[in-house]
Amino acid sequence: MNRESFAAGERLVSPAYVRQGCEARRSHEHLIRLLLEKGKCPEDGWDESTLELFLHELAIMDSNNFLGNCGVGEREGRVASALVARRHYRFIHGIGRSGDISAVQPKAAGSSLLNKITNSLVLDIIKLAGVHTVTNCFVVPMATGMSLTLCFLTLRHKRPKAKYIIWPRIDQKSCFKSMITAGFEPVVIENVLEGDELRTDLKAVEAKVHELGPDYVLCVHSTTSCFAPRVPDRLEELAVICANYDIPHIVNNAYGVQSSKCMHLIQQGARVGRIDAFVQSLDKNFMVPVGGAIIAGFNDSFIQEISKMYPGRASASPSLDVLITLLSLGSNGYKKLLKERKEMFSYLSNELKKLSEAYNERVLHTPHNPISLAMTLKTLDKHCDKAVTRLGSMLFTRQVSGARGFGIPALFLLVSI
Repeated sequence: MNRESFAAGERLVSPAYVRQGCEARRSHEHLIRLLLEKGKCPEDGWDESTLELFLHELAIMDSNNFLGNCGVGEREGRVASALVARRHYRFIHGIGRSGDISAVQPKAAGSSLLNKITNSLVLDIIKLAGVHTVTNCFVVPMATGMSLTLCFLTLRHKRPKAKYIIWPRIDQKSCFKSMITAGFEPVVIENVLEGDELRTDLKAVEAKVHELGPDYVLCVHSTTSCFAPRVPDRLEELAVICANYDIPHIVNNAYGVQSSKCMHLIQQGARVGRIDAFVQSLDKNFMVPVGGAIIAGFNDSFIQEISKMYPGRASASPSLDVLITLLSLGSNGYKKLLKERKEMFSYLSNELKKLSEAYNERVLHTPHNPISLAMTLKTLDKHCDKAVTRLGSMLFTRQVSGARGFGIPALFLLVSI
């Protein structure tokens, strides 16, 4: 209610009580005003009443929620089910326009504000997590693989001769398919074994650049977050190679925001060499439903080019989910989760070592991998060639998810927030 409404209410209820209610509302509005003014994640999380007030205020700014609205076009925010409308807090128009996912919609001022605020909050969290010099980012309603494809397609216009993407090997289908879908040929660089760790073969990367010719290489596609015994790529060295040969560098940082070490690698890579964009998953780093990612970078104009490459308007659901989550947690809440993840990783490492020693196995020494652990299962494999696969199945049926058993034989564990 505005001031006039509160004044009218004083004729019905004691003015002292109404003024008290008015002050209570102002405390909510103060939080909202600070958010709009600063564009940063609040230190302390909001309560649900403030969140719902904010979302309601934004939603009624969209034309589909105007009283007496009579839309006659094809994009008027019509929704048949009231349940669906409530599920989306009546944000029906989506975000962006046909030419730019970050553009403002004339019919949806509230949704456009939601989009801008979400991107601003996410940028703030990326800086908080360790990439201090990032200049721009945006939430895209696609998972990591398709978001990487969007980056590659944007580079196509800058490098018309390019046919190849140099890719230090990581056994994840979506990474491989992201390059194929964009129409490029992945040039796989096998990793080298250093102790227990699989690390980037920098000599092989540079040799391949010479062999193919820099103009024919679209980019180097590196990875931070991975399963042990593979460790994050040598981002600093790769960034220097890319800078020396004027080759773009795209980083798959799928679940790296939660890892200070992964974020430090990106920051250092951008400082000493070249990183054009880095992509991270929303669900893996912010505990929201699957279906969104963040594309970020150090060159504002290039990130804008990527956003303009997205065809048509986009779903606002991933943006809404991450906005609600970050406002609920606050920056202090998110930092607390990052701290707890590190503590849990250390605890898991120590306990897994005890378990491995009890069964004459060992945890692989992978100090450069801050997210996952691997333990040998040689003893188990001696008894039955399918024992490792069966162990994975037994863990799953006992509601232990996230562990993966492979015929190497080894067991891989990922610790994520």
